Amino acid sequence: VQLQASGGGLVQAGGSLRLSCAGSGSSFTGDVWGWYRQAPGKQRDLVAKITSGGTADYADSVEGRFTISRDNAKNTAYLQMNSLKPEDTAVYFCNARRLFPPLHNYWGQGTLVTVSS
Repeated sequence: VQLQASGGGLVQAGGSLRLSCAGSGSSFTGDVWGWYRQAPGKQRDLVAKITSGGTADYADSVEGRFTISRDNAKNTAYLQMNSLKPEDTAVYFCNARRLFPPLHNYWGQGTLVTVSS
């Protein structure tokens, strides 16, 4: 089972990026997908999550700027990031978690987002 994150890069403040996380080797239809980020020297924090039914929640710091979505047919989750700020700079990790048996909790490898001022 593998989660492959992509889409990170260098962008100027105010710009946009779209992250993707493609899952393989399992079904993720019933999973909660999440995007987390970790800045240097800081803990990994939840940015956004989306349930199997499509309900999304966001950290206060990204509410109104980021949008999480999922495509169950493609086993893929997305994070559209708009109006990026330098404080959004971090390594972004995707997560797929199944809360019913057989339980699982998978992480992608991380993709670096750098926002220049």
